[in-house]
This record gives sequence, structure tokens and C-alpha cells, in this order.
Amino acid sequence: MQANRSRDTKPELRVRQRLHARGLRYRVAVRPEPTLPRRADIVFTRQRVVVFIDGCFWHGCPEHGRTSFSRNETYWNPKILRTKERDQEVDGLLTSAGWTVLRFWEHDDVDAVVSAVEVAVRGVSSDGRVT
Repeated sequence: MQANRSRDTKPELRVRQRLHARGLRYRVAVRPEPTLPRRADIVFTRQRVVVFIDGCFWHGCPEHGRTSFSRNETYWNPKILRTKERDQEVDGLLTSAGWTVLRFWEHDDVDAVVSAVEVAVRGVSSDGRVT
């Protein structure tokens, strides 16, 4: 598991490249709140928006995540369940602290992800309406 990246994954890089191309500037792999023991994938500090791009396997995607394991099931099932619980806990803590939390799956359409992030950060939809 050491070889699995916690940052700079392909889905993250694709999203970050397009956000940067749209003129958005952000921080990468930082703690939005100093007391929070988790790092967000993309953080817009001034706008208080955090973005997580979750891997289907590790975060238990309902479409692509594993529902059963042929080996070490007593390890993997609780591990993925705990990851899901931790994600919900982090979302709640950040929301309570005034952050907008955006979570996407690694398989989500990059253009849709970038548009949703841009709306949250700029408060303007792609057709020019203020949200």
C-alpha cells in the first residue's frame, strides 16, 4: 500500500490542470483547519472551499468499489467502512467550521467537476448567473 499515492493522482492532476487553466489558484494537499488531522486535495483558502477527489476502491464507491474480497476480508471491509465514516466526519467538521466541502469520485467527468468547483469558488455559473 506504500506505493499508493495520497496526492498528485491522475484524477487530481487533470482537475487541477483545468482549474489552473481557468485562472483559479489553490493550495494542494493542505489541512483546511490546523486542528483537523486530514488534508484536502485542493483548497481555496480565501473562499473557504475544499475539494476531495476520492478513489473508488479506497472510499467505497457504490458503482466501482469492491463489495467483497477473496482475501483478507476481515481487514478490507472494516478499513473501507472506516474510510467512509471518516469522510463523513471530516465533511461535518469542515462544514461546521464554515467551509464548503465538495467531494467527487475519481471517475466523475472532469469538466463537470471543474464547473462545479468554479461555481463554488467564484459564485458564478458557466452561463454567467450569480449563484
